[in-house]
Amino acid sequence: MNGAVCIYLAFLCIALLTGVVPARAAHIHQEKVYQAAWCAQAGGITEYLLDDGARVDCLTDEYAIEFDFGPKWAESIGQALYYGIRTGRKPGVVLILENEHPQFERRLLTVVTFYGISVWIVRSEESKQERRPFTVTLAIM
Repeated sequence: MNGAVCIYLAFLCIALLTGVVPARAAHIHQEKVYQAAWCAQAGGITEYLLDDGARVDCLTDEYAIEFDFGPKWAESIGQALYYGIRTGRKPGVVLILENEHPQFERRLLTVVTFYGISVWIVRSEESKQERRPFTVTLAIM
């Protein structure tokens, strides 16, 4: 290896080890916190295990529901559809919005409206420094 490559690799290793490069964006609450609160209020089962090892975030009598944060809106649709097929329930998505741009909600609503997928929005508008409770809403959109 030439000297420039070695210096670059050394710098990269130091940056990763010291946390200069963030691994992922921090959330106000972890997904499982929203999932547990919402699913309990809906009377569902959290982390329902399918025979192929996949886990439905919340299984109710009527819905197989996937929870995801705003930027993962598209992924949530595919997972909800799969869970719905595997459980014989209607697919549903709970989109978690923590101070995110409204584009994620608009995009999700465009697709779910067209395909008839149920969606719920959980909002947490608090500052990331203050970990206050969020509001759980069970209205179907």
